[in-house]
Amino acid sequence: MTTSSAHHVSMATMEQELRVIAAAKKDPEAFAPLYEKYHEPIFRYIYQRCDDKEAAFDLTQQVFVKALIHLHKYRFKGVPFASWLYRIAKSEVYQAFKDQSLTRTLNVDLEGLKELLQETGEADQAFLKSEKSLTICMTELPEADLQVVEMRFFESRAFKEIGEILDITENNAKVKLYRILEKLKKCILSQK
Repeated sequence: MTTSSAHHVSMATMEQELRVIAAAKKDPEAFAPLYEKYHEPIFRYIYQRCDDKEAAFDLTQQVFVKALIHLHKYRFKGVPFASWLYRIAKSEVYQAFKDQSLTRTLNVDLEGLKELLQETGEADQAFLKSEKSLTICMTELPEADLQVVEMRFFESRAFKEIGEILDITENNAKVKLYRILEKLKKCILSQK
């Protein structure tokens, strides 16, 4: 599987970002470049999951307020600062679902769906039937499993970044995805 370069950052870029973070820890106004850089991607991440624009704007603001308040707790772990922001965003979205102020939305793209079907070993079957079965099976996944599938197949994130967002190891992210794929495969086969 190929991953998108949009989620991979050079060490030089991360070092530059770390300097901005260090400055922002001393002076909150120095946080502005991080806000400007990550506001749109965090908004899209949230909006893709809730499909409610106003709620997505509100949650995005909450993410950045929490990030600024808790910036002193941020520790570099070898992945972009965005991973820390996505973890905050994931928590905010989950809380909104739990509070039932938002309804979960699943947005998929055709390429990601084809890739997911290939991973489950169902791509050789009639694609349209498998696509319908996969869609049904995905709606039955627990939220945490759906999150992993979305990050890997629809956002093309690396396992290291998925692990960082979920606060698990890279290897655990791989194992988790493998188990989810096995669940999906069994579900797809039961649909036939």
